[in-house]
Formats: sequence, C-alpha cells, structure tokens
Amino acid sequence: MNWIDSHVHVWTENTDAYPRRPSYPIPEGVAVKEEKIDPAHFPPEEIISHGTGSGVDRIVLIQMSFYGTDNSYMTDAIRRYPKVFRGVGYVDPDDTDVGYDMATLLEQGVTGFRIVPLPGTASRWLQTEGYDAMFRSAEETRQAIGMLVNPNALKEVDRMARKHPKTKIVLDHMARIGADGQIRKDDLDMLAEVGKNKNVYVKVSAFYALGRKEPPHDELVPLIRRVYDAFGPERMMWASDCPFQTLHETYEDSISLVRDRLDFLSTAAKQQILQGTAEQVYFYQ
Repeated sequence: MNWIDSHVHVWTENTDAYPRRPSYPIPEGVAVKEEKIDPAHFPPEEIISHGTGSGVDRIVLIQMSFYGTDNSYMTDAIRRYPKVFRGVGYVDPDDTDVGYDMATLLEQGVTGFRIVPLPGTASRWLQTEGYDAMFRSAEETRQAIGMLVNPNALKEVDRMARKHPKTKIVLDHMARIGADGQIRKDDLDMLAEVGKNKNVYVKVSAFYALGRKEPPHDELVPLIRRVYDAFGPERMMWASDCPFQTLHETYEDSISLVRDRLDFLSTAAKQQILQGTAEQVYFYQ
C-alpha cells in the first residue's frame, strides 16, 4: 500500500540532550501545558510501529513547538531513517539569514517549514519582510510552507498565496474547521476560496480534534467532500497527527475514514490522498 502519513510529531523525555523551549509562540486556539505533555516520550520507532500495521511506510515529521528553531531531534530521526522520514521544521522569519537556514535544513531532509499566527494577529500576521523572504526562498528550494491556522486567518493565507503563486502552501488539519464542534458554511466557503490558488494544499487530518471528536468521525465526511470539491485529490493529503491521535483513539480510527468510508473517492483519488500528494510535496528528494 505504501501510504504516507503527512503529519506526525516526535519528541523525547531526554531534555538534557534535546532541551525544550516552552516560551516558543503557541498558535492561537491551541492549549499546551508547559509543565507536562502526554505522552512523555514519543520516539520515531513508535510511529513507525503504528504506521506499519496500517500500510504506512513513510512519514512527515512536524517540529514540536517546544523545541523552537532547534530542529535537531527531528533531523536526527531523519538521519537514522532516511527512507522513512522527511521533516517540517521551524525557522525564525526575522533571521536575516533565513534563506540560508532553510537551504541548510533541506540538506538534512527538511522539505517544509511550519508557521503559526500569534493570538490576535490572524488578519495581518504574514505582512512582514521576513515572511516574504521565507516564501521567496521556499519557491527556490521547493520546500513547502505549512500553516496551522484557524478559519479567521484564511483571508491572509489567500493574500499570501496570490502574492507568491509558485510557493507551495499546506494548510494543516483543514484549517481547523470544526475544532469547536461547529462546521460553519462561511468557513467552508472561505476555504474553498483559498482553494482557487493552485499552490495551496490541505491536510485531511486530526479527526480526533474536529467535529464530535470521537470515532468513527463520519460526521466529517461532508467537510472532507467540500474540501475535495474545492481542491481535488491532487492537493489533498491524509495525516494522523500522532501521537495525539492515539491518546484516546487508534491509528486505524484515523486512516480508515479515508481508506474505507469516503465513497465518493475513486481508487486513484484515494491513492493520491494517501500517498501521491505527500510524496510530491515532501518526498521530492
């Protein structure tokens, strides 16, 4: 099957070797307890084990916010398992050498970067020269810019997508539509508007955190269908968002929704969402 999980976090309880930076900005609407995180330890080998049982053999690692711009735990995992992992890291957009930083990390298997708006900045958060420099560099290196946003940031995403039409932009978790339990038409319409930009992709992911927030997640099918209609399978990719997916559910509860119960998907479309898109966006080297 050779599926790809396009969104997984890993970390270690060994804070001496890999110190944490709990003051790193946390995205709006995401509550993180700095003093404790569950599970205490989620190493690369554990997600490999989860994936193997569901036909997943490649994984995109997403830098944990508490490591800040020290991407070393993630890049060490990529170095140990270069055929399995690629990475989405953090860099400081205000660093005058941000383009150099991005290119250097590409050599270590980091094929994307994650950015998040600070609370209260969703309508203007990308309007700095640093972000423009990031987007220009990403166009040159083919690294994707991943965004963890709520629906209130989509207009700003749309503006940036139009400004940098050759830079790949990936929206995490369907822009978190349904995170408060409500799937609103206005949010879906705005996401569809963003989808008119052919450089924008969507992760169909984090089902445990959307809608009713419990399996089998069938109430999310209309949301996913709307995403499909707006983006098409060529710009959709599935992800689990482990280990958070497996705290109260199983890994299968995530992948089975796409693999088994989206009747509107053809075999080719399913293959694209579960493998092809993430392969093109993240495993291009």
